[in-house]
Amino acid sequence: MSQQPRQQQSPPGRTDEMTPRPDHGEDSYRGSGRLAGKVAVITGADSGIGRAVAIAYAREGADVVISYLNEHQDATATASWVEKAGRKALVVAGDLSQAQACRDLIDATVREFGRVDVLVSNAAYQMSHPSIDEISDQEWDYTIAANLSAFFHLVKASVAHMRPGSSIIGTTSVNSDTPKPDLMPYDVTKAGIANMVGALAGMLAEQGIRVNSVAPGPIWTPLIPATMPPEKVESFGSDVPLGRAGQPGEVAPVYVLLASDEASYISGARVPVTGGKPIL
Repeated sequence: MSQQPRQQQSPPGRTDEMTPRPDHGEDSYRGSGRLAGKVAVITGADSGIGRAVAIAYAREGADVVISYLNEHQDATATASWVEKAGRKALVVAGDLSQAQACRDLIDATVREFGRVDVLVSNAAYQMSHPSIDEISDQEWDYTIAANLSAFFHLVKASVAHMRPGSSIIGTTSVNSDTPKPDLMPYDVTKAGIANMVGALAGMLAEQGIRVNSVAPGPIWTPLIPATMPPEKVESFGSDVPLGRAGQPGEVAPVYVLLASDEASYISGARVPVTGGKPIL
């Protein structure tokens, strides 16, 4: 069943070139002060799930650090939504596959705001390959570094600047439980994040820092037309019980809950947003 017209972009993809345009909650999300006064770092916040989370966090009262690779136009658009909500936006470009870039991001946050209350590690890379022979050593190393090692470096840099009640949220995937053969390196990183979250929840409990993850299913973001062949883009999301791809704005409320004080007894959890497809 066709869901979107066939289309393709070069990685990492751009929001304004997508048809249809994703819904990040720009016209629908209503905040109620659930994150008032918090400082949130969101990676991959230029577009997709990251942009939706940034909009929701700002409307809930948080200042937002927008981390992105090089999608300057998209990042500026996200910042404008944060500022329209009356909150501060700090925009930081950098390649988080490099450990120093992760440290630089947290350093910039602390210089501007003095602390980190919420860390959302969301940026990710994937590429579709039907054969292992097509996966270069460089692509394997980059995928591991950008998706999995970045989470480690970001957490390590952040915890010294977190107070009791702070929240760390990783983005895993339904793929970590039901791996797709053509996304094997990506699958591996998402399973690794799920395990890191479980370990970190125990490790950081004494410091009062909660660690959880969100496991999205098929969500309509620039990553899809930028990393999948057009025929897979066309049918993307049709194989879940709800029969369609989800919108970024449909994922953001879970990130709000996990960042809020309402989730004070939730740590080590993994919340699926999959359109009805179970995770194990």
